[in-house]
Amino acid sequence: MYKLQAEMVPQERMHKLYCDHHGWLEGVLRRKLGNRDDAADLAQDTFERVLRTPAQVALREPRGYLRAVAINLMRNRYRRAALERAYLEALAARPELTAPSPETQRLLMEALEAVHAVLDGMPERTRRIFLMAQMDGMPYKAIAAELDITVNVVQKAVVRGLQHCYQAVYA
Repeated sequence: MYKLQAEMVPQERMHKLYCDHHGWLEGVLRRKLGNRDDAADLAQDTFERVLRTPAQVALREPRGYLRAVAINLMRNRYRRAALERAYLEALAARPELTAPSPETQRLLMEALEAVHAVLDGMPERTRRIFLMAQMDGMPYKAIAAELDITVNVVQKAVVRGLQHCYQAVYA
């Protein structure tokens, strides 16, 4: 079992973690992504995220931790790319609209990412019911019938969804 020494200062621990595991992590990511440059970028982002982690504690399984951080970052990249594609497709479908400036596009993408992150934090069932009610404008009875649940369950899920959104914005 590999263990970073607890008595080392955080900077030394991070240096050792990087030296001991960077090549391994980049190799794992290269196999997953099939692209050396993207793997190198993601490995750097992983170590940057670990460095910014407030609790610089000794890790019992550093490779498992690094892999988990890297996989989460990779998922975030894929989600962001999918969100950006959907935004650009929606923009292309409305040729009568003047394309927003690059700055406005960037702000819109950041807003979409924030909304996506909030929705992604909801349990799957709550998110589905919440989106059916809020985005599709479906009546609670129709949602209940489609999902084979009671109207009371729909009401409670929408309330939980609204509470989740409120906490994400104002907490």
